[in-house]
Amino acid sequence: MYHPLQALREGHWFKLICGASFQHLPAVRSLTLAYALAGADCIDVAANPAVIATAQDALHVARRLMNAATARGFSTPGVPLLMVSLNDGDDPHFRKAEFDSTICPGDCPRPCETICPAQAIVFERPGDGFSGVLDDRCYGCGRCLPICPIQQISTRSYVSTPAAIAPLVLEGVDAVEIHTQVGRLNDFKRLWQAIVPWVDRLKLIAISCPDGEDLIDYLWALYDLISPLPCPLIWQTDGRPMSGDIGHGATRATVKLGQKVLAAGLPGYVQLAGGTNRHTVDKLRSMGLLTHINPAAQPGSFQYAAPATQRTRYISGVAYGSYARVLLSPLLGQLEARNDQGDADALTVLSLEAVPSIPSHLEHCVDTSTIHIPVRSIALEDHPDLLWQTVSLADSLVSQLKSPMNTPDIPVHV
Repeated sequence: MYHPLQALREGHWFKLICGASFQHLPAVRSLTLAYALAGADCIDVAANPAVIATAQDALHVARRLMNAATARGFSTPGVPLLMVSLNDGDDPHFRKAEFDSTICPGDCPRPCETICPAQAIVFERPGDGFSGVLDDRCYGCGRCLPICPIQQISTRSYVSTPAAIAPLVLEGVDAVEIHTQVGRLNDFKRLWQAIVPWVDRLKLIAISCPDGEDLIDYLWALYDLISPLPCPLIWQTDGRPMSGDIGHGATRATVKLGQKVLAAGLPGYVQLAGGTNRHTVDKLRSMGLLTHINPAAQPGSFQYAAPATQRTRYISGVAYGSYARVLLSPLLGQLEARNDQGDADALTVLSLEAVPSIPSHLEHCVDTSTIHIPVRSIALEDHPDLLWQTVSLADSLVSQLKSPMNTPDIPVHV
C-alpha cells in the first residue's frame, strides 16, 4: 500500500504549510481538506490543540471522500501525514503583528490592510466594529511592518516551551518540524530533550533552518545530537520565508540553499520551503535537481521507517505555504460569503470526548476543556461545487510535483 513517506524516496514529496502561527480554523480545515484530496503527502499546522483537532477533522472527511476524488480523476493515494511546527527561539514563523488602531490617522490610506495576504488587518469590521489585527489569521509575514506611514505596527513572538509542548501536541500527530537558526545548539538541545520521549511514536522528523554563516557545520552538529533516529529525517531549506506569493524571484533563495545542503551530503532528505511557488518545480527540473524513482521498478523497496542515514543527490520534495494558501483564497472567500447570513468565523464547542484523536491528558496541560472546530455551516464538503473547484485548483499545484512532466502554468491570485 502506498504511504506518504514513499513520496520522499521517490522524489515527489508535497507538503502544505498551513502556518506555524496561522490559527484561523475555518481556513485551516478547508486548506487541509482540499490539499489532502489533491494528493498532498503532509499537512503542517500550528502546535495548537484546536488547530490540530481541526486538521484531524478535515483529514477524517478526506478519508471518506477519497473514492469520490479518485472517481473525478484526482490522484489521491492516501491520507497525508499531520505535522506540527515547534521553535527553539525567536523565529519569523512564530510571531503576530499588532498595533493600536485608535492612534491611526483618520486620513491614513491603510496600506497595511491592502498588503496583508491573510486579510488579517481590518478596520471597523461589520458586526462588532473591530479594528486591528485578527490574531487567528495573522501568520507573521511582516509585510505590514515597513509600510505603515507612522511605523506603529510591531510584532510579538513566542517560543515553544519544552516542558509543556511535547505532551500537549505530539501524541496526536505523525511528525514534528523544529525551526532553528545557526548558533542555537543549546536551545535546540533543550527542545529536543522534551521531544525525545515521543520520537518512537513519530513517523518523521524535520529540521527547518535558514541560511547563515557556518550553516553546514551547525546542521552536522544537530545531526550528531539527534542521531540515531527511528524514522526519516528531512532538512527543510528555508530560503525566503513566507514569500512564495510575491513573484517569480522568491523561489531562487530556497533553490540555492537546497543546493548548498545537498552538496554537504547530510544524511536524510532535502526539502525546499520559503519562497516556493508555481515556478519552483520547473526551476528544479531545469537544473537537474528533481527526479522521479519509478516504484514499479523497485518492488518492495520502500521501508515504512526509512533509515535516517540515507543520503540523496536530489531535492526530495517541496513545501508550499503562502503561495498555496493565496492560490485557494478566492474560492475560500466564496465559501465564507455564502455564510454571510451567519458568522463565517463561528465556532461550535465540542467536549474533548467528541474529539477522540486529542488525548484526554491535554486538560492537565492547558485549558482544553473545550475544543473549537468550525461549524458545519461553513464546511467545504457541504458545498460540493466549491469543494471540487477548490480541489482542482489545489491539484494544479500538487500535480506539478507529482507528474514526471511539466504541467501548465497555474493562475496567480494576488
